[in-house]
Amino acid sequence: MSESKNEHIYRGRKQIVTNNFLGGIAWGVGVTIGLTLFFGVLAFVSSHINFVPIVGDFVSGVINYILSNRGAYPG
Repeated sequence: MSESKNEHIYRGRKQIVTNNFLGGIAWGVGVTIGLTLFFGVLAFVSSHINFVPIVGDFVSGVINYILSNRGAYPG
């Protein structure tokens, strides 16, 4: 029969705090770089897509609807 060995690894409080602090900094830097790249690519792609006619037609339709129904509602 084999006996199970319980190994205890002791890390001091200072080492735990240091490791967690450095891990948090690395996570924050990674998130910042990742989001910067993501939004940069998103801005690049959206600058090459022509949204103005789609949005312009929608806004024009809303304005025409409001102007044509201006007297229909008491106000």
